[in-house]
Amino acid sequence: MSKLPEQADVVIVGQGGIVGASVAHHLIEQGWSNIVGLDKSAVPSDISSTSHASDFCYMTSHDRMSCYTTVYSRQFYESLGHYSRVGGLEVARVGDDARMAELERKVGSGKAFGTNVSLIGPAEAKRRFPLLEQDLIQGAMWDPDAGLVVPRSQRVAGVLIERAVASGRLQTFGHTPALDIDVRNGRVCGVETRRGYIRTDVVVLSAGIWGPPLAAMAGAALPLMPFEHPLMFFGPFDTFAGTGREIGYPLFRDQGNSSYMRDTGDPATAEGGKLEWGYYEPTEPRLVQPADIAEPDAARMSPSMRDLDIEQVMSGYERAIEMTPILGELGWDEKASFNGLMSISADGGSLLGESPETRGLWFGEAVWVKDGPGMGKVLADWMTHGRPAVDPCGIDIARFYPVQKTPAHVFGRARETARKVYDPAVHPREPYASGRDLRRSPFWPRERELGGHFMEAAGWERAHGYAANAHLLETYGDRVPERAAEWDARHFWRVSNAEHLKLADDVGMINLSHFAIFDVSGPDAEALLEYLSVARVGGSTPIGKGVYTHFLDAHGGVRSDLTVVRLATEAYRVICGGDTGHRDRVWIQRMREDRGARVAIDDRTDTLATLGLWGPNAHATLAALVDDPRLLDDDRLPFASAREIRLRGMPVWAFRISYVGEYGWELYMPFSYGLAVWDLLFEAGVTPVGIETYANSRRLEKSLRLQNVDLLTDYNLCEAGLARPKVKSADFHGRAAYLEQRGRECQPAYLCTLTLLDNVDAEGVARYPVGQWPLIDPESGEVPVDTLGRRSYAASLAYGPSVGANIALAYLPAAYACIGQELRLEYFGEQYPIRVDAVGCRALYDPHNERLKSPSAPAHPAPAEPALESA
Repeated sequence: MSKLPEQADVVIVGQGGIVGASVAHHLIEQGWSNIVGLDKSAVPSDISSTSHASDFCYMTSHDRMSCYTTVYSRQFYESLGHYSRVGGLEVARVGDDARMAELERKVGSGKAFGTNVSLIGPAEAKRRFPLLEQDLIQGAMWDPDAGLVVPRSQRVAGVLIERAVASGRLQTFGHTPALDIDVRNGRVCGVETRRGYIRTDVVVLSAGIWGPPLAAMAGAALPLMPFEHPLMFFGPFDTFAGTGREIGYPLFRDQGNSSYMRDTGDPATAEGGKLEWGYYEPTEPRLVQPADIAEPDAARMSPSMRDLDIEQVMSGYERAIEMTPILGELGWDEKASFNGLMSISADGGSLLGESPETRGLWFGEAVWVKDGPGMGKVLADWMTHGRPAVDPCGIDIARFYPVQKTPAHVFGRARETARKVYDPAVHPREPYASGRDLRRSPFWPRERELGGHFMEAAGWERAHGYAANAHLLETYGDRVPERAAEWDARHFWRVSNAEHLKLADDVGMINLSHFAIFDVSGPDAEALLEYLSVARVGGSTPIGKGVYTHFLDAHGGVRSDLTVVRLATEAYRVICGGDTGHRDRVWIQRMREDRGARVAIDDRTDTLATLGLWGPNAHATLAALVDDPRLLDDDRLPFASAREIRLRGMPVWAFRISYVGEYGWELYMPFSYGLAVWDLLFEAGVTPVGIETYANSRRLEKSLRLQNVDLLTDYNLCEAGLARPKVKSADFHGRAAYLEQRGRECQPAYLCTLTLLDNVDAEGVARYPVGQWPLIDPESGEVPVDTLGRRSYAASLAYGPSVGANIALAYLPAAYACIGQELRLEYFGEQYPIRVDAVGCRALYDPHNERLKSPSAPAHPAPAEPALESA
């Protein structure tokens, strides 16, 4: 038995699964050495989820990162000779029009994010997969690149580990669990095992279902739950006898029945001669506490394979027999069938990145086999270069606030997510039902009384509109279209667009208490924030001045989009969006630590309530309530500046800024005064306006970008149209890359604002697209792709009632980024003409920002007429 080394550059805990093996492989590929891999079982693992996984891979997802990692993984498996590309079907039953629409949506996402799926008819589906009942389906999706990892992903893990060990850069130690992760002063220092202690600054957790207790050893919370996935086997099935194949037919998914099926190939192969049928329980998925997972010596088959009761799957099984009658004809192999334990996170996404709580602790958790090598590459790139090729915002463990990682919250969200693994299709705007009423602003009681239509973001209850404002439709109804298509109208309230128009005509208030607010102070506050920010926030920046700025990564990618206000010589207020706030805070904290900055970070999010007060009558309204109206004058409170005022004696910090294109302020106040300020404004005739106007409709009318949607680390500020006129002399993070990007004669792509020219579908129904959809070149019929291989899709979509059009933001290759350029937007299988109306950050509504500067600007400025103009 080899001796445990005293020191390692990195220790991988959970080495034996496909994720741990892939991480080791890609770290070595990036030049890492002196890697130690630990596992509580054998290496490769004989007890992990990898050991019993079905090992099939479909390419398409509605998530850009997932498509990237799955396509990479498929190519990686193929390069090793361990992939059988048999293709895969996904069917929609007769009468299940919602599932058929979901297949159309998957084809759209495939075009947007780079997979090759298409729709086929029932006869073609039957030809490809003879076991199905053709009369039961109305159509199918065909994925030509889908297939099976052969002979098993467990074997692939073994191959990768063998190669890594042979390279001399990895040492593995099976049956050597981590007993403790040593953390001192918030940093990983080592790992304790029964064979000794290993000094290391970096630990990667890729332990799957055992991840949460290991994370807890290091003082971190991992929002993950193991859950049971029923797998049944039927046989004998000898159709492919003598072929030597691991799988014969294409993969088959009937997601409307929450199930899938595949054959196991030639009976002469290791696991051949059967049909495998898998099921995801859609009503009461069985979650398992990690502490309740059996130890290897106490499990009948394996700790990750639990006994299956056929009653738990009977309803799905009976429907499966209707679709594929052979399942009722073959014998059920009860001994081979089981509930396989898998990992599911609180929001269904993978969990990667460095722990917010503990430096040097990295996660590679909640990863499917189809994404294993891809996620291994993402993590290795991240650890080596500071970021992966595709923005990791949707998988970054730092996306969760601490309150979203508490056991009760994680259990509820994981259970709800597990119910929807396959069915029903999840709407892009779909809210969670569990974990609600977690964070509520002081205005919430009044919003509830007004019939607030609440959704949730970052734990905050946010009203998207108010039922009490329905009377506004009497005035604005002719400018607020009905949404006849249920999908377009789902989780949208027509009154929101009426509120939008009322604010533009009069004055409205929007609850912005979800803002993440951090006061940064101390001797090095100026130096730290100056280094983080592209814009100048220090130096001669006056006290009270607010600066819209960005944080970049080292490669010039857009990391954060926020506002910094100087409060004093050594004090600043950093205001971030609620959804991105925790990642922004973690970034600031890490930079503080890395630079040894003497600063304090005070989280004011839960102590400062925020109301946006905007509209042409905002000034008159606030002037009538403020104790000293002179403080609102332009010379005392100019645009992008902030100061303390008092409303009937109540302290308010007024910041003259606008994200809705109208004159007004963000008003910040202690929570204790929030309700009184709301009541004061409401009694003065201010209309409550839902967050829909702020976050979507008016944002797109003003061509304003959203971090993690329109602003990403794999695009730069010049492409986003947000490069500043001049580059400040002070150094800042990512400056060298930013200078190189600015020096280019032409950017690979430009963020453009487009409007739909016609939105009526083949049935005569006007459509109002939601979600992310591909853009199509009408001449070639293909998605435009820039010189860096990035595909064009509508990142943001919303209807703008002030301009009377569906609006999209999308990156287009330079050759397409011309005002007047026409393309097509694909939406549920139909294509609609769409035109580029602005290149860069140019608003459709009030393009010269007159209404920001004066409350007396024209009420309805017309958008600029399009003319052919290149980027």
